[in-house]
Amino acid sequence: MLKIALITGATGGIGFQVAKRLGKDGYTVVLNGIEDDMGAKRVAELEAEGIKAEYYGFDVTKEEEVTANINTIGNKYGKIDVLVNNAGGLGGRSGFEEMTTDFYRFVMALNLDSAFFASRAAIPFLKKGENASIINFTSIAGWNAGGPGAGVYGVSKAGVQALTRALAKDLAADGIRVNAVSPGTIDTPFHDQIRNTKPEVFASWKNNILLGRLGKAEEVASVISFLAGKDSSFLTGETIQVTGGQGFGI
Repeated sequence: MLKIALITGATGGIGFQVAKRLGKDGYTVVLNGIEDDMGAKRVAELEAEGIKAEYYGFDVTKEEEVTANINTIGNKYGKIDVLVNNAGGLGGRSGFEEMTTDFYRFVMALNLDSAFFASRAAIPFLKKGENASIINFTSIAGWNAGGPGAGVYGVSKAGVQALTRALAKDLAADGIRVNAVSPGTIDTPFHDQIRNTKPEVFASWKNNILLGRLGKAEEVASVISFLAGKDSSFLTGETIQVTGGQGFGI
């Protein structure tokens, strides 16, 4: 039976590995992003591995774009089985004293509003899905409030965690499960700025991780695969930490 998974922010990093893993699990994967050339490249890479994939370019912070595109996707396939709200980002760094309202609103839109917009638009199609679920991305920053200048990022990700529980309560009667993953420091281009400008700081991060290394995007994707599958059929409202034991006081 045809299974449809929509992954936002899926043209690189963790999102692309999630698309690849779900594709190998038998889903037709719909990738979202804002770089159309990269989207086409990623679809070609997946198709070369025998995965059915397509790309929709839209900005997850724009309510109208999100709603229109998800309606198009849902109507095309008649359902959505899995929505992965992966899109998000740091957006930059700023302390609260000097933080502009525009910056605050941008980071909140990128991480929290985007998950709300996509979830709301997808719900009618998830109701028609099989073992339907929403999987959100929060972050270790949602627990520890983020590093220097990343406080609003932490606030937005804490909001995603609460949104996950709220959606789980709201959608349980419809048989739609809602869970989240909370990655720690994963070795992806997300950290390129620090990696390139302060390599000694980047190298030191593993010292605060029990397993002694940074995580891999594929390791997060494997947790998404579990949450999307039937083996997690009695899980909802949960947030799974994928941190390698980061921040446990070693």
